[in-house]
Amino acid sequence: MNLGIVGQAAGLFAVTNIDDILILSMFFAQGAGHQGSARRIVIGQYLGFAAILAVAVAAAFGATFLPEPAIPYLGLLPLALGLKAAWQAWKHRDGEDDDKETAGGGPKAPEVAAVTFANGGDNIGVYVPVFATAGVGGMSVYAVVFLTLVAVWCFAGRYFATRPVIANALSRWGRFLLPLVLIAIGLLILIEGGGFGL
Repeated sequence: MNLGIVGQAAGLFAVTNIDDILILSMFFAQGAGHQGSARRIVIGQYLGFAAILAVAVAAAFGATFLPEPAIPYLGLLPLALGLKAAWQAWKHRDGEDDDKETAGGGPKAPEVAAVTFANGGDNIGVYVPVFATAGVGGMSVYAVVFLTLVAVWCFAGRYFATRPVIANALSRWGRFLLPLVLIAIGLLILIEGGGFGL
């Protein structure tokens, strides 16, 4: 295995996914106290990133699943999830959730996967030319490094969400901050891609 490619893959992953640590931290903070939420968040992150990789690899081989003009509309996923989270925060604005220690509370794997995939739409545009020039062997190295670093990103997100200062801030403001971040990501994807003529 070429260490140069490993280093390039790690650098490319870090540069294209730095914003995911913030989003993961908020997901982990939202899931604090809910049984199984960390597992669902990690599964969702892997599902979303695996979908990004699959589309990028297929596109590097010439297949296109989404026409170029449809990509900005991926912003509708985090926008819808952000609006849903905002509605939940509004409904529970007077007190803490009563279901803190229940199983199944917190973020769901499909929600995390949808946000990860939608937020990674721009990653696909970066990965495709890199994969196309790397060949099958190089793509395999990139995929292994990327999937390994997803675990590191999940660990970092959980680590930040459990630091006392950050955890206190996220527990106090997270249920309001997460919807705002998701809505902002959705709008940013739509605007940058020219969705709806924006």
